[in-house]
Amino acid sequence: MITTKRFLIIILYCLLFNSWMYAGYVPDILNGYEQKTISMKPDYEGEVVCTLVRKPLHDTNTNKAVLYIHGYNDYFFQSELGDSIMSYGYDFYALDLRKYGRSIRSHQKACFCKSIDEYFADIDTALAIIREEGHDHIMLMAHSTGGLITPLYLDSRKGSNDVKGLILNSPFLDMNMSWFMEKIAIPVVSFIGKYFPNMVVEKTGFSSYAKSLLADHNGEWTFDTSWKRPEGYPKTAAWIRAIHQGHKKVRKGLSVECPVLVLSSDKSFPETGIWSEDYKSADIVLDVNDIQTLGMKLGQHVTRDTIPNGMHDLILSPDPYRRIVYEKYKNWMTNGY
Repeated sequence: MITTKRFLIIILYCLLFNSWMYAGYVPDILNGYEQKTISMKPDYEGEVVCTLVRKPLHDTNTNKAVLYIHGYNDYFFQSELGDSIMSYGYDFYALDLRKYGRSIRSHQKACFCKSIDEYFADIDTALAIIREEGHDHIMLMAHSTGGLITPLYLDSRKGSNDVKGLILNSPFLDMNMSWFMEKIAIPVVSFIGKYFPNMVVEKTGFSSYAKSLLADHNGEWTFDTSWKRPEGYPKTAAWIRAIHQGHKKVRKGLSVECPVLVLSSDKSFPETGIWSEDYKSADIVLDVNDIQTLGMKLGQHVTRDTIPNGMHDLILSPDPYRRIVYEKYKNWMTNGY
């Protein structure tokens, strides 16, 4: 039997939960954007938050919105993307997942997870807020590791999700490694990760990709290098296991119900650690053949395309190539996929 006191406590809790979930935004680090920090259920490392970023909503109160999800060693900083999406008649949101970017906390290992499923609650919560703010026509857009997380998320929500479309920018659907590494070494590390999750497999990587992007090196972009480190974050056996398990599901085939657009560069180029101008006109992180081949396994309504001279993050490619990306986004979003 619920006493009056307990009933009042339950009501107070519900009110506090509602006010937390739909609390107001504060100015973001990006000019013209705003953000809200969302407290999630604590995990094995303690306190967990994710961060929803948005452009102030259209005065016309459109019911359409895009939610963007970043890649590994990444966070949302591409304000040009949000500005472009708004011009197509959509409101724009971006999500810094738990332990990434704005959501990293001092007690956490950045980018760490034991399963891709850990991010699903973040996406659920962000979508709930976007719906509450008046949108019933929502598309997901994701890059690299976000492009692995989002199809797995949608596959897990079959029959209960109303996302209208999924746009993938160089999705991380397979390791870009040798036969031995992919067939022998990675499965072994994945097995070890079940029992020794914190074991560091790789401390740092090459910084060539970051240097191809950063304005003070060979690129044209500025970002927080404590959140998006040029040399990357240490990779653990647990993270390798999480990615490996996700890749196995993709290879078996997913059943994403909404239309999917898979975009990649038209070519890959090996990263050696020695600077090359070719780094600015190819994907030096993933194998575009893997992206295009495995992209067909995501669902029954997949459109694939390539961007000439595109970089790994296609929207960070030099002009005029990133303009091609935006044109393809616009055409796909406004012409019925």
